[in-house]
Amino acid sequence: MIAKTASPVDAQQTVLRDLLERAKSTAFGRKYNFDAILADAEPIKAFQSTVPIYDYDSLHDEWWHYLHAGHENITWPGGQRFFALSSGTTSNSKAIPVTDDMLDSIKKAGIQQILSLKNFDLPPDFFEKDIMMLGSSTQLQEKDGFLMGEISGISAANLPLWFRRFYKPGHKIAAAKDWNERVSKIAKNARKWDIGSMTGIPSWSEILLKEIIRYHNVDTIHDIWPNLRVYSTGGVAFEPYRKSFETLFARPMIYIDTYLASEGYLATQKRPDTNAMALLVDNGVFFEFVPFVAANMNEHGTVKQDAEVLTLADVEEGREYVLLISTVAGAWRYMIGDTVMFTDKERGEIVISGRTKHFLNVVGEQLSVHQMNAAIRKVQDTFDLKITEFTVASIIKNGKHINKWYLGADKVLEPTSVTELLDAELQRANKNYAVARRQTLDHIEVEIIPVDFFYQWSRTYKKMGGQTKVPRVMNEESFQQLEDLVLQLQGAEERQ
Repeated sequence: MIAKTASPVDAQQTVLRDLLERAKSTAFGRKYNFDAILADAEPIKAFQSTVPIYDYDSLHDEWWHYLHAGHENITWPGGQRFFALSSGTTSNSKAIPVTDDMLDSIKKAGIQQILSLKNFDLPPDFFEKDIMMLGSSTQLQEKDGFLMGEISGISAANLPLWFRRFYKPGHKIAAAKDWNERVSKIAKNARKWDIGSMTGIPSWSEILLKEIIRYHNVDTIHDIWPNLRVYSTGGVAFEPYRKSFETLFARPMIYIDTYLASEGYLATQKRPDTNAMALLVDNGVFFEFVPFVAANMNEHGTVKQDAEVLTLADVEEGREYVLLISTVAGAWRYMIGDTVMFTDKERGEIVISGRTKHFLNVVGEQLSVHQMNAAIRKVQDTFDLKITEFTVASIIKNGKHINKWYLGADKVLEPTSVTELLDAELQRANKNYAVARRQTLDHIEVEIIPVDFFYQWSRTYKKMGGQTKVPRVMNEESFQQLEDLVLQLQGAEERQ
């Protein structure tokens, strides 16, 4: 048990020793001699010099594929009942083991989040209100003797008994496979519940809130849920959605960022006056940080084996890092695909700055999602736009490299002024982008489209709801799909 007074750095050292001790007799622990690492005077350095860096594909190909065949004690003691499915951007599709120890870790993280609400200015009766958890379906699919689904659905299917009385929409509605069916049933039953807080990915949460407001013909969600005070977001940066969200509320809300990935519950916002999240440093996850620079990354967007890797003791505030995790689900030095920045090292507080594959650097732009979000906020404020979704791709047009942007907004404007401001903001924030604009990047194009076009793309090529997110940087195939769909939908509108 980690002492509550332990610093984040000390807590992380204890977590790593515990992980190594518990997994030393697994096939993975025997291959990499965890016993010797534990006996070393500097176990962290021994761990880093002995165990290679993995991404999903390499860990699956070398180790996790045995789990699907029913083998146990591979990378974590025993076996597991669940696999978390994720159509992440670091791989086409992923099935990540979810052990009982990881489920316990997620439950403890949820309790930490609830306990941290005492730091916010909330009335005592708030803690008696219902909690709306908008995740993926809790009706998990069975395959080869295992249960599979998105992590939000697996977590909701394994809620502790004491929590179930607060949980909405309840098991019956949450088990509906079809996203539209779940939304329809939630809207129909919304008046029955006294919701105090809500959690979910912003894009799908906004769709749900709008449908409830439409169904009941009211002005804001507070006409239905007058005691709604807290919205917990996760999965993507919330700032691009804030302006649109606030039109749905009659009073100020408390927004809390969380970081629940398919691989575990990694961080949560624990105090007001910040949008940063505290890493959960004492909860079965050991964190490492790779400076997000070209020298540390290969051409496939994964971390090189000889990359510089830091622990919490050595990071710097304001610098961008690729996140590696080792967990009680048997992930080891695993590149999760996210990049983070520390805002307060002493507290272990971070913001998610982007994805390794959502980093645009085809002709030297070196644009991160963090920089894109900031530029989009400036565009929103300047032109009084609500830009709920956006994406960009590097394409060749008339033999020249350009960046093509689609902005999903609440109104369609002539894009010239928006294009000029977006380009100027990106050049101001990123000197590499400014150089690219003068030398290798001919120009940028911006097209403003109804945000529903993005959701129709998701419905057609991905799926609605759950953990699904619109990529901020699209690959060539996905971008072509979006372009074709936009042209099709625009043509249909013109014919009407």
